[in-house]
Amino acid sequence: MTDVRMRDVEWTDLALLARLETELFADDAWAEQTWWAELAARPRRDYVVAVDEGDAVLGYAGLDIAGETADVMTIATTTSARGSGVGRRLIDELLSRAAEHGVKAVLLEVRADNLAARRLYDRSGFELISTRRRYYQPGDVDALVLRRHVRSQAHG
Repeated sequence: MTDVRMRDVEWTDLALLARLETELFADDAWAEQTWWAELAARPRRDYVVAVDEGDAVLGYAGLDIAGETADVMTIATTTSARGSGVGRRLIDELLSRAAEHGVKAVLLEVRADNLAARRLYDRSGFELISTRRRYYQPGDVDALVLRRHVRSQAHG
C-alpha cells in the first residue's frame, strides 16, 4: 500500500476512531470519551492516523511519552488494511516520533493470543520483558510486555 500517509489525529476523527475500536476490539474498545481524554492529554500523548489518498482512515496508533520511556497506548489497522503494511508503517511512525522526543525505549503490551500483532512487533524489533498473567478479562488472557530500544535522531 504505497499511497498511505500519516497525519496527527484531529478531534473530527474521534467518533470514527471510537466506532473502529468497537469493531476491532469488542471487549477492550475505547469509548469516544476516552478518545477525547487522550487527545486532551497532548503533548504527552501523541496520536496518528494512517490515511489513504482519499483521506480514509486505514489505521491509528498512539504513544504516551514520559521522559526517556514511551508506551504504545493503542495501535490498530482497519480490517480492509490488514496485511498491507499499514501496521508496520504505524509502528515506524511511533518509533520516529519517540526518537524526536528523546525517548530511549518504547514499551507496549499485547494479548498473548494476538498472533498477528505479535509477529508485527517481533519483526519490528520488540522483545519480551515480562508477562502479566490473566491480565485481559474476560478470557484470562496473558498480556506480554514488550520493549524496543530507540535510536536517537542525531545518531540514526
